[in-house]
Amino acid sequence: MENWLMLTLVGKDRAGIVAKISQALFDLNGNLGETSMTRLGGNFTIMLMVCVPEKKSVVQKKLQTICDELELFFHLDEIEGELHQHIEPDVRISIHGADQAGIVARATGSLAEAGLNILNLESDVGGHPDSPVYVMHIEGVAGMGLVNLEKALQKFSRENDVVARMAPIDTMVG
Repeated sequence: MENWLMLTLVGKDRAGIVAKISQALFDLNGNLGETSMTRLGGNFTIMLMVCVPEKKSVVQKKLQTICDELELFFHLDEIEGELHQHIEPDVRISIHGADQAGIVARATGSLAEAGLNILNLESDVGGHPDSPVYVMHIEGVAGMGLVNLEKALQKFSRENDVVARMAPIDTMVG
């Protein structure tokens, strides 16, 4: 029987986090599935799927020791693996403008109403502390069509004084 777990972890960025966590999972005969690991600000975050023969409590105990040592917070959930069931994005959207409260909520709300299923969203704050610029890159599936999505994006751009661009992704390339 496969025992899939989702590990989420966050803590101050430092060298060795990935090495120690992946080694601990390997020591438990764990097999990694999909992963996402990235630095956000001065923090490092991990989301990963791991298939282990051990019970969740055994994995939790092993990780607790390492996470205490590295001052990391983590959480484990039992999940279904569902590997190899990827949804390919058909649109890429970039939005940038002056940083403003609620911009992500308004952008994603407008796009959801226009039928966008967001598969990936990355954002960053750039510019200068006195004049911050917010940048979002979104990939997803335009469930109600690209024309509908483009109209919603143009309206959102006007109402929020941001620059928004949309480009189809050709999934048949290569």
